[in-house]
Amino acid sequence: MHNRNTDGFDCEHYLAEQTQAIVERMKQCDGKLYLECGGKLLYDYHAARVLPGFDPNVKMRVFQSLKDQIDVIVCIYADDIERRKVRSDFGITYDIDVFKMIDDFADWGIVVDKVVVTRFSGQPGAQQFMNRLSRRGIQVFTHKATDGYPSNIDLIVSDEGYGANPYIETDKPVVLVTAPGPGSGKLATCLSQLYHDYKAHRRSGYAKFETFPIWNLSIDHPVNVAYEAATADIGDINQIDHFHLSAYGKTAVNYSRDMEAFPLLKRILEKITETPSLYKSPTDMGVNRCGFGIVDDDVVRDAAYQEIIRRYYASACDYAQGIGSYDAVSRIQILMDNLKLHPMMRSTVPAAEDALKRAVAKGKGRDGIVCAAAIELPDGHIITGSNSEILHAASALILNAAKYLAGIPKSIDLIPKNTIESIGRMKRDVLSGRRVSLDLDETLICLAMSATVNPSAQTALDQLPLLRECEVHMTHLPSVGDANGLRKLGLHTTSEPRFPTSNLLDE
Repeated sequence: MHNRNTDGFDCEHYLAEQTQAIVERMKQCDGKLYLECGGKLLYDYHAARVLPGFDPNVKMRVFQSLKDQIDVIVCIYADDIERRKVRSDFGITYDIDVFKMIDDFADWGIVVDKVVVTRFSGQPGAQQFMNRLSRRGIQVFTHKATDGYPSNIDLIVSDEGYGANPYIETDKPVVLVTAPGPGSGKLATCLSQLYHDYKAHRRSGYAKFETFPIWNLSIDHPVNVAYEAATADIGDINQIDHFHLSAYGKTAVNYSRDMEAFPLLKRILEKITETPSLYKSPTDMGVNRCGFGIVDDDVVRDAAYQEIIRRYYASACDYAQGIGSYDAVSRIQILMDNLKLHPMMRSTVPAAEDALKRAVAKGKGRDGIVCAAAIELPDGHIITGSNSEILHAASALILNAAKYLAGIPKSIDLIPKNTIESIGRMKRDVLSGRRVSLDLDETLICLAMSATVNPSAQTALDQLPLLRECEVHMTHLPSVGDANGLRKLGLHTTSEPRFPTSNLLDE
């Protein structure tokens, strides 16, 4: 595994190139430029993992540099609100993510006061969401499913199609159209706006701002393969853009949904504008200078290999928990086979398995439950931990790692045993809990409390920020409290798709 302090990506160069590319695309429009933003505008940790040196918030820095020329529209699909779809990296639902996005934009000096609920047909959860936004001064619009889509172009591009959606007034030359995730209606919103603009004789334009796949890397480059692994659940497949190859004689990489949609999208744009499209390929539509920021290909390849393995574990765990498909697992397994990758190439995996074997041999654990975990620290040292009568494996792991970084002997207790025992009694006798040992969330709170009277605990607590972005592997699926704690610490965590107990209902 590469040294995580080695950068393979020049973020400042990318920032300059991407900003200039958007300005140039804006100049091609006589009206507004509707910029459909795929991927995450903030906290793009996937990009940061596969492109070491990539600032997870660099895309927002691009927009901040153009903030006087930018309006923002946020889209959310009504059924995603209704079924409470979750953004996995933050563990929050899409509707809550919209609130977070509005606040995050404000932190960067960009006001967001326009939200579109797409394919709205009276869903009660979506109505409550809209009421909440409206009462906070946010303009809320609803778009219905587009009549005639996808086959009847004449109906789609008419007053009964896109024209039936309300026009969203904006003031700036660039309108970012973003969303919590894919399938939120960003494209339809852009096209509805274009339809209204052309009826009003404003010659607006459309473009896409995405990061992956990177069009000027090879189709089998690990960074592009990592994108395919990340989207295995929705079935995205990287493809050579044959439209681009035919038009220009140059190879470019795109993904299946864009390739499939391009002929229809091109026809719709030509119907709206009543002129031949400027775009000859899906790649033409993109504004993506990410590939030009790569400065060390070996570093990003190695980082992408690790991300593919992480995605394999994530999909396997989703399948085990009934929230993912076996098809997604199989797709990533094929990608790994093609690149000759194996889970054991993730250094924390064999370390965690060895720790589990040692714990079993020593009869550790509680009620027949034995779990272990491993973390790779910034200096490459690997620390392990296993569960006990009083601590979850994740809790033992983080305490052991903090002790190592602080130079504290393993025999020193950071949290008084009577405190742990008291909490255990409360969980068992008052809260009627099945498992009384402390999960990581609880352990971190106890450590903070102990730090007020124990200098060693304070020293250990001070080490926790050093764990951010470290790699962790667990031999069993983490509990909710463990998963929350690991995520809050900023750790890259994987786990085996094993349940720690045979109980269907457990803490």
